[in-house]
Amino acid sequence: MIFHWSYLLLIPGMLLMFWAQSQVKGAYRKYSRVPSSLGLTGAQVAERILSTMGISSVSVELIEGELTDHYDPSASAVRLSRGIYNSTSLAAAAVAAHECGHVLQDRKGYTFMNVRASLVPAANLGSQLGPALVIIGIVLSSLGSLSALFVNIGIFLFAAVILFHIVTLPVEFDASARALKLIDQLDILQGDEKKGAKAVLQAAAWTYVATAVYAVLQLAQLILMSRR
Repeated sequence: MIFHWSYLLLIPGMLLMFWAQSQVKGAYRKYSRVPSSLGLTGAQVAERILSTMGISSVSVELIEGELTDHYDPSASAVRLSRGIYNSTSLAAAAVAAHECGHVLQDRKGYTFMNVRASLVPAANLGSQLGPALVIIGIVLSSLGSLSALFVNIGIFLFAAVILFHIVTLPVEFDASARALKLIDQLDILQGDEKKGAKAVLQAAAWTYVATAVYAVLQLAQLILMSRR
Protein backbone atom coordinates (compact mmCIF):
# COMPACT_ATOMS: atom_id res chain seq x y z
CA MET A 1 0.00 0.00 0.00
CA ILE A 2 1.28 3.49 -0.86
CA PHE A 3 1.35 5.88 2.08
CA HIS A 4 1.73 9.61 1.67
CA TRP A 5 1.37 12.43 4.16
CA SER A 6 -1.58 13.73 2.13
CA TYR A 7 -3.73 10.96 3.62
CA LEU A 8 -3.83 13.13 6.75
CA LEU A 9 -6.09 15.50 4.81
CA LEU A 10 -8.84 12.89 4.98
CA ILE A 11 -8.99 12.91 8.78
CA PRO A 12 -11.08 16.13 9.11
CA GLY A 13 -13.46 14.80 6.47
CA MET A 14 -13.81 11.48 8.26
CA LEU A 15 -14.49 13.26 11.55
CA LEU A 16 -17.10 15.47 9.90
CA MET A 17 -18.81 12.44 8.37
CA PHE A 18 -18.80 10.64 11.70
CA TRP A 19 -20.29 13.70 13.40
CA ALA A 20 -22.97 14.11 10.69
CA GLN A 21 -23.95 10.45 10.95
CA SER A 22 -24.25 10.72 14.72
CA GLN A 23 -26.44 13.81 14.32
CA VAL A 24 -28.87 12.20 11.90
CA LYS A 25 -29.05 8.99 13.91
CA GLY A 26 -29.60 10.94 17.11
CA ALA A 27 -32.35 13.07 15.59
CA TYR A 28 -33.98 10.03 14.03
CA ARG A 29 -33.93 8.08 17.30
CA LYS A 30 -35.33 11.04 19.23
CA TYR A 31 -38.19 11.93 16.92
CA SER A 32 -39.03 8.38 15.89
CA ARG A 33 -40.27 7.99 19.46
CA VAL A 34 -42.58 11.02 19.25
CA PRO A 35 -45.96 10.23 17.64
CA SER A 36 -47.76 12.88 15.62
CA SER A 37 -51.08 14.12 16.94
CA LEU A 38 -52.91 13.11 13.74
CA GLY A 39 -51.45 9.60 13.87
CA LEU A 40 -50.65 9.35 10.16
CA THR A 41 -48.09 6.73 9.20
CA GLY A 42 -45.24 7.62 6.87
CA ALA A 43 -47.04 5.79 4.05
CA GLN A 44 -50.23 7.76 4.71
CA VAL A 45 -48.32 11.03 4.76
CA ALA A 46 -46.77 10.24 1.37
CA GLU A 47 -50.11 9.15 -0.07
CA ARG A 48 -51.84 12.29 1.21
CA ILE A 49 -49.20 14.56 -0.31
CA LEU A 50 -49.23 12.79 -3.66
CA SER A 51 -53.02 12.77 -3.75
CA THR A 52 -53.25 16.45 -2.91
CA MET A 53 -50.70 17.28 -5.60
CA GLY A 54 -52.77 15.30 -8.12
CA ILE A 55 -50.06 12.66 -8.64
CA SER A 56 -51.63 9.23 -9.02
CA SER A 57 -48.93 7.47 -11.04
CA VAL A 58 -46.39 7.26 -8.20
CA SER A 59 -46.76 4.34 -5.78
CA VAL A 60 -45.71 4.23 -2.13
CA GLU A 61 -43.83 1.01 -1.39
CA LEU A 62 -42.24 -0.69 1.61
CA ILE A 63 -38.50 -1.39 1.48
CA GLU A 64 -36.27 -3.19 3.95
CA GLY A 65 -33.46 -1.59 5.91
CA GLU A 66 -33.15 1.49 8.11
CA LEU A 67 -33.16 4.95 6.54
CA THR A 68 -33.05 3.40 3.07
CA ASP A 69 -35.91 5.66 2.00
CA HIS A 70 -35.71 7.08 -1.51
CA TYR A 71 -37.66 8.09 -4.59
CA ASP A 72 -37.05 5.95 -7.67
CA PRO A 73 -38.09 7.98 -10.74
CA SER A 74 -37.49 5.05 -13.11
CA ALA A 75 -40.08 2.97 -11.24
CA SER A 76 -42.31 5.92 -10.28
CA ALA A 77 -42.18 4.81 -6.66
CA VAL A 78 -41.54 6.36 -3.27
CA ARG A 79 -39.89 3.62 -1.23
CA LEU A 80 -40.04 3.90 2.55
CA SER A 81 -38.19 1.77 5.08
CA ARG A 82 -40.25 -0.22 7.57
CA GLY A 83 -39.46 2.24 10.37
CA ILE A 84 -40.93 5.06 8.28
CA TYR A 85 -43.67 3.28 6.33
CA ASN A 86 -45.54 1.96 9.37
CA SER A 87 -44.60 4.61 11.94
CA THR A 88 -46.75 7.53 13.06
CA SER A 89 -43.74 9.43 14.39
CA LEU A 90 -42.56 12.94 13.57
CA ALA A 91 -39.46 11.44 11.95
CA ALA A 92 -41.61 9.27 9.69
CA ALA A 93 -43.67 12.24 8.55
CA ALA A 94 -40.54 14.27 7.82
CA VAL A 95 -38.79 11.55 5.82
CA ALA A 96 -41.92 10.63 3.84
CA ALA A 97 -42.56 14.28 2.98
CA HIS A 98 -38.92 14.69 1.94
CA GLU A 99 -39.17 11.84 -0.55
CA CYS A 100 -42.35 13.36 -1.92
CA GLY A 101 -40.37 16.57 -2.33
CA HIS A 102 -38.20 14.64 -4.79
CA VAL A 103 -41.32 13.53 -6.64
CA LEU A 104 -42.36 17.17 -7.07
CA GLN A 105 -38.86 18.05 -8.26
CA ASP A 106 -39.13 15.33 -10.87
CA ARG A 107 -42.56 16.40 -12.03
CA LYS A 108 -41.57 20.07 -12.26
CA GLY A 109 -38.32 19.30 -14.09
CA TYR A 110 -36.09 20.66 -11.33
CA THR A 111 -32.80 21.43 -13.10
CA PHE A 112 -30.37 20.22 -10.45
CA MET A 113 -32.21 16.91 -10.12
CA ASN A 114 -31.91 16.33 -13.86
CA VAL A 115 -28.22 17.25 -13.80
CA ARG A 116 -27.58 14.90 -10.87
CA ALA A 117 -29.29 12.02 -12.67
CA SER A 118 -27.11 12.59 -15.73
CA LEU A 119 -23.98 12.49 -13.55
CA VAL A 120 -24.73 9.13 -11.90
CA PRO A 121 -22.86 6.93 -14.46
CA ALA A 122 -19.78 9.19 -14.44
CA ALA A 123 -19.80 9.43 -10.64
CA ASN A 124 -20.03 5.66 -10.25
CA LEU A 125 -17.17 5.15 -12.70
CA GLY A 126 -15.09 7.87 -11.06
CA SER A 127 -15.50 6.53 -7.54
CA GLN A 128 -14.46 3.03 -8.63
CA LEU A 129 -11.65 3.79 -11.09
CA GLY A 130 -10.40 7.27 -10.23
CA PRO A 131 -8.26 6.51 -7.13
CA ALA A 132 -7.11 3.17 -8.61
CA LEU A 133 -5.81 4.81 -11.79
CA VAL A 134 -3.92 7.45 -9.80
CA ILE A 135 -2.21 4.76 -7.71
CA ILE A 136 -1.43 2.70 -10.82
CA GLY A 137 0.11 5.79 -12.40
CA ILE A 138 2.30 6.37 -9.34
CA VAL A 139 3.41 2.73 -9.21
CA LEU A 140 4.30 2.88 -12.90
CA SER A 141 6.11 6.21 -12.56
CA SER A 142 9.08 4.83 -14.51
CA LEU A 143 6.91 4.80 -17.64
CA GLY A 144 6.96 8.60 -17.84
CA SER A 145 4.16 10.00 -20.00
CA LEU A 146 2.07 6.84 -19.69
CA SER A 147 2.21 7.15 -15.91
CA ALA A 148 1.08 10.77 -16.13
CA LEU A 149 -1.79 9.71 -18.41
CA PHE A 150 -3.07 7.21 -15.82
CA VAL A 151 -2.86 9.84 -13.08
CA ASN A 152 -4.61 12.55 -15.10
CA ILE A 153 -7.42 10.26 -16.21
CA GLY A 154 -7.91 9.10 -12.61
CA ILE A 155 -8.13 12.66 -11.31
CA PHE A 156 -10.47 13.65 -14.14
CA LEU A 157 -12.78 10.73 -13.39
CA PHE A 158 -12.84 11.47 -9.68
CA ALA A 159 -13.71 15.10 -10.42
CA ALA A 160 -17.06 13.76 -11.67
CA VAL A 161 -17.67 12.41 -8.15
CA ILE A 162 -17.08 15.90 -6.73
CA LEU A 163 -19.49 17.44 -9.20
CA PHE A 164 -22.13 14.83 -8.36
CA HIS A 165 -21.91 15.55 -4.62
CA ILE A 166 -21.98 19.32 -5.15
CA VAL A 167 -25.10 19.09 -7.34
CA THR A 168 -26.69 16.78 -4.74
CA LEU A 169 -26.66 19.57 -2.14
CA PRO A 170 -29.29 21.85 -3.75
CA VAL A 171 -31.37 18.78 -4.68
CA GLU A 172 -31.56 17.59 -1.07
CA PHE A 173 -31.98 21.04 0.49
CA ASP A 174 -34.76 21.89 -1.94
CA ALA A 175 -36.55 18.58 -1.27
CA SER A 176 -36.47 19.30 2.47
CA ALA A 177 -37.78 22.83 1.93
CA ARG A 178 -40.63 21.46 -0.17
CA ALA A 179 -41.33 18.84 2.50
CA LEU A 180 -41.62 21.37 5.31
CA LYS A 181 -43.86 23.56 3.17
CA LEU A 182 -46.15 20.62 2.36
CA ILE A 183 -46.29 19.56 6.00
CA ASP A 184 -47.40 23.08 6.91
CA GLN A 185 -49.86 23.54 4.04
CA LEU A 186 -51.57 20.18 4.56
CA ASP A 187 -51.55 20.36 8.38
CA ILE A 188 -49.82 16.99 8.57
CA LEU A 189 -48.08 18.07 11.77
CA GLN A 190 -49.34 20.50 14.38
CA GLY A 191 -47.61 23.29 16.30
CA ASP A 192 -44.23 22.33 17.75
CA GLU A 193 -44.36 19.00 15.93
CA LYS A 194 -43.06 20.85 12.88
CA LYS A 195 -39.88 21.71 14.78
CA GLY A 196 -39.22 18.01 15.22
CA ALA A 197 -39.61 17.39 11.49
CA LYS A 198 -37.29 20.30 10.71
CA ALA A 199 -34.67 18.96 13.13
CA VAL A 200 -34.69 15.57 11.41
CA LEU A 201 -34.30 17.07 7.94
CA GLN A 202 -31.59 19.50 9.02
CA ALA A 203 -29.60 16.67 10.58
CA ALA A 204 -29.94 14.63 7.39
CA ALA A 205 -28.72 17.60 5.34
CA TRP A 206 -25.41 17.57 7.20
CA THR A 207 -24.66 14.07 5.89
CA TYR A 208 -24.72 15.40 2.32
CA VAL A 209 -22.50 18.34 3.26
CA ALA A 210 -20.04 16.02 5.00
CA THR A 211 -19.95 13.64 2.03
CA ALA A 212 -19.24 16.51 -0.36
CA VAL A 213 -16.45 17.87 1.86
CA TYR A 214 -14.87 14.44 2.17
CA ALA A 215 -14.95 13.96 -1.60
CA VAL A 216 -13.21 17.32 -2.13
CA LEU A 217 -10.53 16.33 0.38
CA GLN A 218 -10.10 13.01 -1.42
CA LEU A 219 -9.49 14.82 -4.70
CA ALA A 220 -6.97 17.13 -3.04
CA GLN A 221 -5.24 14.11 -1.53
CA LEU A 222 -5.03 12.34 -4.91
CA ILE A 223 -3.56 15.44 -6.56
CA LEU A 224 -0.95 15.90 -3.83
CA MET A 225 -0.04 12.22 -3.83
CA SER A 226 0.38 12.23 -7.62
CA ARG A 227 3.04 14.96 -7.30
CA ARG A 228 5.31 12.89 -5.10
